Amino acid sequence: MSDGEQARPRRRRGRRRGRRAAGPPQAVPATSADQSDRRNNSADAAVTGPRDQANPQPKPQKTRPRRQPDRLRTVHETSAGGLVIDGIDGPKDDQVAALIGRTDRRGRMLWSLPKGHIELGETAEQTAIREVAEETGIQGSVLAALGSIDYWFVTEGRRVHKTVHHYLMRFLDGELSDEDLEVTEVAWVPLMELPSRLAYADERRLAEVAGELIDKMHADGPAALPPLPRTSPRRRAQTHSHTRNRRPDEKTTRRTNGCGQGP
Repeated sequence: MSDGEQARPRRRRGRRRGRRAAGPPQAVPATSADQSDRRNNSADAAVTGPRDQANPQPKPQKTRPRRQPDRLRTVHETSAGGLVIDGIDGPKDDQVAALIGRTDRRGRMLWSLPKGHIELGETAEQTAIREVAEETGIQGSVLAALGSIDYWFVTEGRRVHKTVHHYLMRFLDGELSDEDLEVTEVAWVPLMELPSRLAYADERRLAEVAGELIDKMHADGPAALPPLPRTSPRRRAQTHSHTRNRRPDEKTTRRTNGCGQGP
């Protein structure tokens, strides 16, 4: 190349075919649909605010602390009662048992075994004899233990856990009487009818145990009966769930598990 000739600028080819030329992008004319969408978006933005506030998070609600329910005071009560049999030494068809009847709030007559609280200085056997006399008017002597049942109920703002010890008793003397205010009716019931007359399942099972003990006594004599469990006189007075002289129109809320109300 001579000095007089000037170098022509070398044309630079693009590396890729179809590469866009440098410079600002050309504006594309907007259609009528795009313009409508923009107007709608602008209106939504004016109402809802910025994009990060379009779906605001719900404000946490203030929860009030729950009021703890008042706890019922739990008390424990112990009672004793008996199944008194007249004619216990004779044939079973002639044997009868003394039951007490109480009317519930629905007006139904519920038959159960006589029983009551163990008072200060009494043993369970002594209480069974006394309560039978007070609730039925008859006298009896303890032969053997039938077993114990326990249940829960709520009364007078307290939760009561009651345990009742039951005994098989021989009738000695007296006549049935319903003078006790808590007893609606008393009756001699044939021993064979106890499963259908007793209102509570636990006491029906005690009646079955009584039948087995009577059969054992007939077969092997009174000495074959199991010895009575040792009990000591009660040293402390217990809180009664209700008084003995309760008026008939007074109501008490009770909850049992099938073994009777108890005194």
